[in-house]
Amino acid sequence: MTRTQKTVFILVALVALILGLTINKVLNGRSQGNPAELIDAGIILLPQSRAVPELEMSDADGQPVRVDQLKGKWSLVFFGYTFCPDICPTTLAQLRQVKSELPKEALERMQVVLVSVDPNRDTPAQLKQYLGYFDKDFRGLTGSLDATQKLANALSIPFIPADTSKPGYTVDHSGNLAIIGPDGAQRGFIRAPFNNQKLVAQLPGLVKRD
Repeated sequence: MTRTQKTVFILVALVALILGLTINKVLNGRSQGNPAELIDAGIILLPQSRAVPELEMSDADGQPVRVDQLKGKWSLVFFGYTFCPDICPTTLAQLRQVKSELPKEALERMQVVLVSVDPNRDTPAQLKQYLGYFDKDFRGLTGSLDATQKLANALSIPFIPADTSKPGYTVDHSGNLAIIGPDGAQRGFIRAPFNNQKLVAQLPGLVKRD
């Protein structure tokens, strides 16, 4: 092999190496989610994870659940209630649509959790029936008003308790979602209103994180 051929061979090898590293970086960047693209999709990650308080609630099957033990999956936590006239059915319908467009690998790593802000009316049975209208895999949690307020305040998604003495009362609450990682700590938020297409593009990369 001549000196010229050796030089060309080395240059080709270097170009191939650089190209490979660049492609790998791009692919990894896509899988992990570009910060600007995450923000554009309404996904705001905290600079440091935040502990979830040790509170016990009941799930839609009436079983006790420690909310600080929502581990193993990425949880999208929504505070709402079954008698909600607008925000809740719209949000749950959007999340159902987003789920239907996500790849199987992403679905296996995430779950949607509705925490009731109306424990006066939202029994476990009521939650189970209501969530079944949207997605049988949506989880529901209900507990005392005090526990619910503590959780909502800790996740920075507060609500205003209703005057339950009034017939047909409504509860003022946020449409934002809290993001809890597979380690059981809060990782961030998803701001309302949601853009389904952007969430479908960004959630797979988000839930690949540890």
